[in-house]
Amino acid sequence: MEDKTRIDKPFRSLISVPGHKGKMHAKVVASKVDVIMLDLEDSVPADQKEAARKTVIDSLLSLDFNVKRVALRINSLDTPFAYKDLIHVTEAACDHIDTIVVPKVNHEGDIHFVSRLLDGVEMASGQKRKIHIQACIETAQGLSRVKEIAQADSRLSSISFGIADYQASIGAALISLSGHGENEEQVYPGHRWHFQISRIVMAAKANGLVALDAPYGNFKDDAGLKKSAGLAKALGCDGKWVIHPDQIDTVNQVFTPSTEEIQRARQILEASDDQSRGAVAVDGRMVDLATIRIARRVWNQAVFLGRT
Repeated sequence: MEDKTRIDKPFRSLISVPGHKGKMHAKVVASKVDVIMLDLEDSVPADQKEAARKTVIDSLLSLDFNVKRVALRINSLDTPFAYKDLIHVTEAACDHIDTIVVPKVNHEGDIHFVSRLLDGVEMASGQKRKIHIQACIETAQGLSRVKEIAQADSRLSSISFGIADYQASIGAALISLSGHGENEEQVYPGHRWHFQISRIVMAAKANGLVALDAPYGNFKDDAGLKKSAGLAKALGCDGKWVIHPDQIDTVNQVFTPSTEEIQRARQILEASDDQSRGAVAVDGRMVDLATIRIARRVWNQAVFLGRT
């Protein structure tokens, strides 16, 4: 049960770092974040896209990311930048990238497109380990097809929620400076994004994928961040994006598997070890293959974090 594969590294916290700011790349490598996402999209001005690709390639080839996951967020596929992001960076450093983050995924065809391009890059480079894909659901159109997106391709490993762009896509009120989860209680009696996150979680978990919550915009409000992360975990999310290094410890604490979760995962995996296929019974309850995959991820994360 102690299989420390790359895909089973913790995915509690993901920080976005502007692709054109190389000095910031080195700083986050020293942090306790689980996933470093080198960003070529929103944080990079249009006139610096090419320079950002070169900076990202330099960082991928020169920095020691150690046990951290490394993700690359490309520009959305409806821009003139995305195909160059994919080809140029992966051709130069595909063996240093764990995940391609695809923003504003509206259709399962978006995932097919990225996956086929990665097929070609990996064949040309001789790379045998597949790069995974994270789909960002940031529009009403994307949410309406999240089930199909979650089933699109074997490369898909995670789905995340983009709260600010989603608000724009449905014309919802902007009630904070950042547009990222603050002051929600002022306009809605409950969790305003409960349905959206639950639908993403359902699609993800039905297909054995990781589900990630959107960032919390006010990095000086630790209590608000902890509450936001706790709600996301209660809804089934496995982790949360962060926008500032000061948010990493809080998010990691919330999403670290509890003693009870680790014991439950152990029970499920011990029951499934002797099964060649199909569902298994645990304490009189049937557990299917998707749940077994989730239990294995929890167990492997606990092993990785030294909690077993």
